[in-house]
Amino acid sequence: MNKLYYSYEMCKEDTQKLVDISKSFKADAFLSIARGGLTLSHLMSQALNQRNVFTINSISYDRKNQKDSIEIFNIPDLKSYKKVLIIDDIVDSGKTMIEVFKILNEKFPNTEFKLATLFYKKTALIKPDFYIKQTDMWIEFFWEVDIQIKEER
Repeated sequence: MNKLYYSYEMCKEDTQKLVDISKSFKADAFLSIARGGLTLSHLMSQALNQRNVFTINSISYDRKNQKDSIEIFNIPDLKSYKKVLIIDDIVDSGKTMIEVFKILNEKFPNTEFKLATLFYKKTALIKPDFYIKQTDMWIEFFWEVDIQIKEER
């Protein structure tokens, strides 16, 4: 499988583009998919001065391999928000995001949700409302590979 190292400089440039194309949604809040969306949602919240930033947890990968089941937990209370921008780094298979949307739409039927990502794979089951690049490569984000805990000896 082809890999792409995604540096901070690349991220900074693409984040600005994503801010520019998604700001028309005028979100009341951001919902970051932890952990992949945390860095991006932080950068976007700074750029758009959005202070209503929430997280939701989903686990569908263990480091590099997709798991058989998807866990979604720590769902914040979003009922007071009309428009929420969901932010993640990439839509890969789309299975996780479909589950996230299903849960959020059930819990908050009066809230409009849109999705913003840096990357999405053409084979994904869901296409983001806002994205920068389409890819079929494995993306190695700088926040995943540049800082590693060294094993104790």
